[in-house]
Amino acid sequence: SSGINAEWPLRPGTLSAEYMHRVNVEFQKLGLRGVSVLFASGDDGAGCHTFNDTAYTFEPDFPASSPFVTTVGGTMFTGTFTDTNEKGNDISGGGFSNVFAQPEYQTAAVAGYLNSSKLPDPKYFNPKMRAYPDLAAMSDDFWIIIDRILMNVAGTSAATPTVAGLIALANDARLNAGKPVLGFLNPFIYQNPGIFFDVTLGNPSQACWLDDLDGYELAEGWDPVTGFGSPDYRRLVAAALK
Repeated sequence: SSGINAEWPLRPGTLSAEYMHRVNVEFQKLGLRGVSVLFASGDDGAGCHTFNDTAYTFEPDFPASSPFVTTVGGTMFTGTFTDTNEKGNDISGGGFSNVFAQPEYQTAAVAGYLNSSKLPDPKYFNPKMRAYPDLAAMSDDFWIIIDRILMNVAGTSAATPTVAGLIALANDARLNAGKPVLGFLNPFIYQNPGIFFDVTLGNPSQACWLDDLDGYELAEGWDPVTGFGSPDYRRLVAAALK
């Protein structure tokens, strides 16, 4: 297979740093073999970790915060059952890792967000670390069929296989053109921001709701709610064939 998508992120607080670094080695091996690895960004917004019920910090997910996977956030329509416009889903997981340094492929995009947006208090996150998600797709009022029954679901676990399907089609176009598959996607994504619909509408991501604390705001370009936004299929394939 040239692509893997997974949809259940874990809290780093339940994992050791040594374990996460070891898993990252396997993600790198998959990338070297030409496999695109996509993970859901999670459905808890910026996340919330409580210290003794008196202090809070944002809590990023893993493997979503790994620099060696492509992380998919969530969007939704601005109107119910309409496609008038697309906005960020406030449950969309995103933020900055507490473990992994920010990779070079995303430093310019993340700097643009940090320099132009209204940011949460810096005590809640480390802006020098790996930022996620990388992109997003529809994650609300998502219709599926199970055992011939039409069901409505939601979450970034719906967005991730949607993006994986688009990447599979882009890989198919590359193979038909005599080119190899895309493999590790993130350098390609950050080099081609124009292949996305930039999602700038919506409320800030969720965080510590018991303390009425919001997460991150959406912005033009990359942001920690929807990444670069939703992929435009035609532009995606065109860029992949260059």
